[in-house]
Amino acid sequence: PGEVNFKRADVIVINKMDTAEDSAIQRVKENIQAFNASAVVIEARSPVFAERGQTIAGQRVLVVEDGPTLTHGGMKYGAGMLAAKQYGAKEIVDPRPWLTGTLLDTFEKYPEIGNLLPAMGYGKAQIKDLEQTINASDCDCVVIGTPIDLARVIDIKKHSVRVTYELEEEGTPNLETVLKSFMEGSA
Repeated sequence: PGEVNFKRADVIVINKMDTAEDSAIQRVKENIQAFNASAVVIEARSPVFAERGQTIAGQRVLVVEDGPTLTHGGMKYGAGMLAAKQYGAKEIVDPRPWLTGTLLDTFEKYPEIGNLLPAMGYGKAQIKDLEQTINASDCDCVVIGTPIDLARVIDIKKHSVRVTYELEEEGTPNLETVLKSFMEGSA
């Protein structure tokens, strides 16, 4: 009673090494050494990709990000902003003049969101508010950096580009070698 037994991870993946601050990466590595030095550490990055990404170049874009990432996740930006910069957007359009419904409450509670539009959930009211805000905004293109394809959920009446990302391990060990070792060890 009252005692907690933690199991240590056999493998730890340090991801987003291409976008994280060096000091944050160093702090993670130091914590791994201090608390779980026997773990295999895989270093990786998550480059962004945008189908038709070249259509972002020179455009005034509205960037829609994963809401929880920007709010209680504490991130300042996500995949959408990375893609907007990578593909040469001329300007990031501030969504605040066109906010409706629940999005007004979100920006009141999390003013640090700034000029990104968070997709906060997928209930009927939230979907409606997001759709209305996107379609009312004065932008040339909507850059969608959410985990789901928003175009399948809402009717976006503007040109839009969906952003995805993949895990790319840096060197070895990598997931393939670790999994192969694990499978050989369990046989």
